[in-house]
Amino acid sequence: MSVSVFAPATVANVACGFDALGFAIHEPGDEVIVRKSGTPGLRITNITGDGGRLPLSTEKNTAGVSALALLTETGYAGGIEMEIHKKMPLGSGLGSSSASSVAAVVAVNELIGSPFERGELLRFAMEGERAACGVAHADNVGPSLLGGFVLIRSYDPLDVVQLPVPEELWCSVIHPHVEILTEDARNVLRRRIRLEDAVVQWSNLGGLIAGLYERNYQLIGRSLNDIIFEPTRSLLIPGFDMMKQAAMQTGALGCSISGSGPSVFALSRGEEKAAEVAAAMQTALTKAGLESETYVSSVNRQGPVVRIL
Repeated sequence: MSVSVFAPATVANVACGFDALGFAIHEPGDEVIVRKSGTPGLRITNITGDGGRLPLSTEKNTAGVSALALLTETGYAGGIEMEIHKKMPLGSGLGSSSASSVAAVVAVNELIGSPFERGELLRFAMEGERAACGVAHADNVGPSLLGGFVLIRSYDPLDVVQLPVPEELWCSVIHPHVEILTEDARNVLRRRIRLEDAVVQWSNLGGLIAGLYERNYQLIGRSLNDIIFEPTRSLLIPGFDMMKQAAMQTGALGCSISGSGPSVFALSRGEEKAAEVAAAMQTALTKAGLESETYVSSVNRQGPVVRIL
């Protein structure tokens, strides 16, 4: 028996929710396939879609690290072979390492008899994030694993809150063909924040969450405002101002950086408007001389898709 799991990409931070908020989209994403083996231990046998950049060593690969953490806790002593199929760009700001980690822990858990509930897998997937960037954050792995909008209320102890999703809320994502490493994007962050700015930021986060609960699209739009991190991180993204202006002029509720960039997301009311916004953002970026891909998706409430092969 083989188990295939597709885990979706995510938009983290969501403007005002730095390191605390994220949501899943339907595509792109990563696929992990696992099967039992006669050779004890976990082995990564194949990686595709990475251009040869990712390590096959389980101790150095985010998917391998996450799966090993799960297997160590269960005491599983059998053999497992793993394939990783990258179906999204690396360094895109869409949670590439997170999707692989989530797909790996869900697949391995299914293969060995599901000793853990879905939510219990989060702490294992977070270990992959620690391996990727030095910090076991959950604003990407949380929504990729659980689906929908996720708030990370606390890390010690870990407290994750799933938020409601208005039915007509759609996302447009544009991925410019440049790469920004999370470490580089964190290096440009402000280390000290003015009290006045902090008040505006957490007020916007509260307004965004209230807007989700009330299904108030206007409140969601007014709250999608990051005055602390976007001004510096956007300098790393060619054409950012043009893309944001195009999105807002086309009728998006709001627009900001996805994760650490360079992908940019916009939220809109309805699929038709989201498609128009995506096209306008891509046109603006093309004028800036950059190629890109766009994705238009409702918020993915399902999370990982499991298939038994």
